[in-house]
Amino acid sequence: MVAPVLSELARFCKCHMRLEYPLQVSSRLKGNLDYLLRNMNTDERGKNFLVVEAKNDDLSKGFTQLSAELIALAIAEEQDILYGAVTVGDTWRFGLLEQQPLHITQDITLYRVPDDLDVLMQILIGIIE
Repeated sequence: MVAPVLSELARFCKCHMRLEYPLQVSSRLKGNLDYLLRNMNTDERGKNFLVVEAKNDDLSKGFTQLSAELIALAIAEEQDILYGAVTVGDTWRFGLLEQQPLHITQDITLYRVPDDLDVLMQILIGIIE
């Protein structure tokens, strides 16, 4: 359920979607990002949006993974603000990283597919554009 939503987002926003994107910031901070969407049409550096698929349907652990990956991506891309989401396919939760000062905000609202699909797509389009 994740790939069709993100594929439609990438098509609509004309952005690039990378799957299992390798990222290495240091020997301890490295790995593969599940989904990385890049909108290079917004400014010189572009806008990134990271999506993590929660393992074992555990959104809490998935958000911890999202947080670590947002920090690594912010360092690698030298961006001050990054958005991301953790999902189990039919449930999505958003997060925001502000690098200065280092602060991660977790949205308390859960968005469900298909019930909240219209709202979810509006949020995704708003973030990536």
